[in-house]
Amino acid sequence: MKTDLSSQIKLDRIPRRYYNPDSEIELTALRREEKLDTRVYENATDGADYIARQIVKHIHKYVAQKGKCIIAMGAGLSTHRVYQSLIKMHKAGEVEFSNVIIYNISEFFPLQPGGPSTMRRLRDVLIDHIDIKPENVRTINPEITKDTLYEYCQAYEQSIIDEGGIDVAVCEIGSNGSIAFNEPGSAVSSACRMVLLSNDTRHRLSSEYKNEEVPSTAITLGMSSFIAARRVLTMAWGENRAGIIRKTVEGPSSTDVPASLFQGHPHVKVIVDLPAAEYLTRISQPWKVTSCEWNDKLIRRAIVWLCQMTGKPILKLTNKDYNDYGLGELLALYGSAYQVNIKIFNDLQHTITGWPGGKPDADDTYRPERAKPYPKRVIVFSPHPDDDVISMGGTLKRLVDQHHDVHVAYETSGNIAVGDEDMMRYFLMMDKIAPIFGFGNSTYKNLSEQVHGFVSQKKSGDIDSKEIREIKTMIRQAEATIACNYIGVKPGHIHFLRLPFYETGTIKKGELTEKDVNIVKNLLEEVKPHQIFVAGDLADPHGTHRVCTDAVLAAIDELKDEDWMKDCRIWMYRGAWAEWEIDHIEMAVPISPEELRFKRNSILKHQSQMENAPFLGDDDRLFWQRAEERNRATARLYEDLGLASYEAIEAFVEYIPIR
Repeated sequence: MKTDLSSQIKLDRIPRRYYNPDSEIELTALRREEKLDTRVYENATDGADYIARQIVKHIHKYVAQKGKCIIAMGAGLSTHRVYQSLIKMHKAGEVEFSNVIIYNISEFFPLQPGGPSTMRRLRDVLIDHIDIKPENVRTINPEITKDTLYEYCQAYEQSIIDEGGIDVAVCEIGSNGSIAFNEPGSAVSSACRMVLLSNDTRHRLSSEYKNEEVPSTAITLGMSSFIAARRVLTMAWGENRAGIIRKTVEGPSSTDVPASLFQGHPHVKVIVDLPAAEYLTRISQPWKVTSCEWNDKLIRRAIVWLCQMTGKPILKLTNKDYNDYGLGELLALYGSAYQVNIKIFNDLQHTITGWPGGKPDADDTYRPERAKPYPKRVIVFSPHPDDDVISMGGTLKRLVDQHHDVHVAYETSGNIAVGDEDMMRYFLMMDKIAPIFGFGNSTYKNLSEQVHGFVSQKKSGDIDSKEIREIKTMIRQAEATIACNYIGVKPGHIHFLRLPFYETGTIKKGELTEKDVNIVKNLLEEVKPHQIFVAGDLADPHGTHRVCTDAVLAAIDELKDEDWMKDCRIWMYRGAWAEWEIDHIEMAVPISPEELRFKRNSILKHQSQMENAPFLGDDDRLFWQRAEERNRATARLYEDLGLASYEAIEAFVEYIPIR
């Protein structure tokens, strides 16, 4: 069973030679916009394995040279894959840690009993699984006070110097370019010190550590300690790191992006996967650094970029524009700007359709979806009980109105996203009406007292009881059912899958297992759809979307040789956090002003996910606002390129099962 297929979604778009060429000479040419030694791997697992091999190589080298190896280590989520690989290598006898000294690069301050701790996490993911000597693990003393903090930080730094300095520093690049807790504004000369954590950082850490009580301060090694290290291995995985990776690697060295301060260090390696490398020049605009393997998508990307650079629509681009911006290769291939312009204009025009399920009895040669069969059996997979309407509410309505046999499958209960206040609203109402309608019996009274008592004493980080989780699940299911009824989805076609990986009661979820995949697989075999819509929103900061996508893709992978699956098309949508780039869009469904209002109303049916929803993220806009602005922005892009002007557009990319 393949459970990480989402990490390979971009492989069919990016030729290997752009990120992993055969020769160092070609790699040097590709990286001429990059100011740091950046290694790009197909997926995070391959990248993590490379880092682990580098760490082992350096351990052997420094132990042989001086009898010990000093490693400064972070405990960020990105490093965990590396440590898993190190543990495997250790168990295979490829490396020993008896002569390794580990320094923890940061720690929360003050440490609270039961609160988050980087050292506790580092022990969980690495130290407790290797043969390192206890006295060789160095970390911040939790007993220090503010009165002794300054002297202690100096002593911690001096301890590293007395050991001969850091041989290898291993850390992740944060979403804002931070290194350890060195946030934007940290100077290149900054030393070990106490720092104030920003609200955004605390919000992110509360999700990572599954604890809302993240201290407002922490102790961290300064940038000077990292820059003094003999070797630095730093990493980032996932498309939500793509923007900061470009700033780190190709932007100016600036305290605004602490990771960029590594520029000029002779032995720093930045290791990323393809999604995190998405905005690097050699990946996003390879025509600037090499001769290209031109295909339809790359040509479209280049022309969209050229339109943005010149401020012109496609059909007004000239030969001079192509030559001025380094796209003369396309003129040589096609003979003139006019020929390229017409090709790309038509390609984009053909992505637009008001018939997302295919238009019956129409020539479908240039349509994104085939005309037959009609009507189609369609399954829309929604990670949470509102992602369907947030991401593709307009398209969902079109599919229903055009008489397709539409099923909606909600993969998780979404119960942890229901706030206690929203749940108590229902209980306060039921408490009033229970005597009137005759269900105010002892069973209900006991439940009500239990819920009232639990909520009144609930502390931050407490896990809801099983009964409360079930009640919150019912709330999400009721809201989703009302929204589906509003759209016109048949009651029997609403499926609540409740995948087991999600049902932990906490932000931290379980691993995707065969049990999850089989639930999805059974629904697919029951419906035998002609169309599948699945979340491709891999920038989801909470990770549930990615796991849900992997569940669907794993089920598809196991069924891909079935005759009915060979006749099924799979479309990926994106949700509240990002949109497909216009050069990747393969189906664009226009939304009229009336349809956009209908979509908004569909989203508003999910009342528990409005202002009180606990997982809105760093974006202050509500989900319906994000969706509308995103859909309108896509429509503006099409308009700017010289295509038809629409109120809004929902966009999709086809997924081809990997063979």
